[in-house]
Amino acid sequence: MTAVRQDAWSPDDDLILAEVTLRHIRDGSTQLSAFEEVGQRIARTSAACGFRWNSCVRKRYNEAIGMAKQQRQKRNYLKKQGISISGTERLIAEEGESGKPELLSPESMSLESIIRYLRQWKNTVQEMSKQIRHLEKELKDKEERLSELVETNDRLSREVNEVQTDYQVVNDDYKALIRIMDRARRLAFLTEEAEEDRAKFKMDANGNLERIE
Repeated sequence: MTAVRQDAWSPDDDLILAEVTLRHIRDGSTQLSAFEEVGQRIARTSAACGFRWNSCVRKRYNEAIGMAKQQRQKRNYLKKQGISISGTERLIAEEGESGKPELLSPESMSLESIIRYLRQWKNTVQEMSKQIRHLEKELKDKEERLSELVETNDRLSREVNEVQTDYQVVNDDYKALIRIMDRARRLAFLTEEAEEDRAKFKMDANGNLERIE
């Protein structure tokens, strides 16, 4: 039975812990499996390895952890596409004439292929930048159009308020005119009745006034 070490962690122990854990992250394995493997190699418990990783070693390898996770995602994608990766092969995603990724061996990983890959990535970034600029222009145009519509709506609202005010004035004047016309009509009717009721007289030959019926 292997004895479990209780001494302090050495730089070599930390390096083994980091290398094994990063490999397990890249391969899609669990950190617990990595800690168990490290424990067997350096005669420590998996719990001690996990504690050392989370409390001390992990913070030194944040960038490497991010790259390992990206490689894991790429491996998972390739597996879904039915492309296998062996331990002696590396994959560089290139768009060939067929439009499918090509699997390259270490011998074929030349500087030209890396440059070609970087150029493709640059073209992708440039295309995305064009799309972003286009969307920004569309957004600006829509904002200007919205501003114009708001201004037009405000102007029409003011015009409607002015028309309503003018209508109210005209309506009040019309009502006042109707009242005046009604009073004038009633006065004219009363005047006609008074004239009809007024007695009419004429003077006879003797100078006397007599009523005319």
